[in-house]
Amino acid sequence: MSRMWIVVPAAGAGSRYGSGRPKQYEDLAGAPMLQRSLERLAALDSSPIVVALAPDDAEFERVVARQPGVEALRCGGETRAATVRNTLAALVPRCGERDWVLVHDAARPCVPRDALRRLVDVVGDDPVGGLLALPLGDTLKLADASPDAPRVLRTEDRRSLWLAQTPQMFRYGILAQALRLDAAGEATDEAQAVEMLAATGACAMPRLVPGSAANLKVTWPGDLALAAKILESQDEGEA
Repeated sequence: MSRMWIVVPAAGAGSRYGSGRPKQYEDLAGAPMLQRSLERLAALDSSPIVVALAPDDAEFERVVARQPGVEALRCGGETRAATVRNTLAALVPRCGERDWVLVHDAARPCVPRDALRRLVDVVGDDPVGGLLALPLGDTLKLADASPDAPRVLRTEDRRSLWLAQTPQMFRYGILAQALRLDAAGEATDEAQAVEMLAATGACAMPRLVPGSAANLKVTWPGDLALAAKILESQDEGEA
């Protein structure tokens, strides 16, 4: 029987966020953002959670509350892809080729629990895996390369465009093979690495599962206040 492993890459320094500390440890409604994400993932009962930290991380045990089934590994690499690849390598003795690996951003603390369960339910029998995503609703413009006064080159057809979210859930063997590709080091998410593998004919393309607009990714400091409001509204809805 296939087992599920949850991997949370949390080795980044948060350079775009600009607060001077890794953004996963920023306070969100009274707890570190990383802890809020772990609390959401606990909805996937009994699945072990592996948090991939930077080798010199000195904050995790100090600021994140203990949670059953959560294991910290200081195996972070220079990129997200390297961090996930290192984590999968560390799990080799415990993972089977057809086990599931569910990867979730530490900076997506508001992922709805029903979206988590929907991904698992829809993808659970798939030979490859898939990801939460949202069909693009806004008009999309392609711009020229001018950094100061860009102009529109054209309007893109949005009918087939989706905004990728996490979690992204793939078979262990497929994801490990995808992340070993030379080009995978440039992948910005796991699905892109699997797409590269699929382009070789080794597997099918990832499956898209409708996500949620509430699944905000905290990228800038102003996003924290919005995330706090989303969490508050979600908690009220569950009361």
